[in-house]
Amino acid sequence: MRLSIYTKNNCIQCKMTKKFLTEHHISFEEHNISSEPEYITYLKKKGFRSVPVIEKNDAPIINGFRPDLLKSLVV
Repeated sequence: MRLSIYTKNNCIQCKMTKKFLTEHHISFEEHNISSEPEYITYLKKKGFRSVPVIEKNDAPIINGFRPDLLKSLVV
């Protein structure tokens, strides 16, 4: 399983999502749209207007800080 998380600077929901993943030893690749603006267009094409967005194997699965859905990633 390959997880990517799209975040931006000063985003509390992004920080909480990353904290959850880290605390549960779930590895992820982070793309920060503040420093990598090319991902803004990428996310907009997929229909997203806010972060965090988590993709599993390139398929979006979670938008926003959703502890209920994040728990499904814990094995």
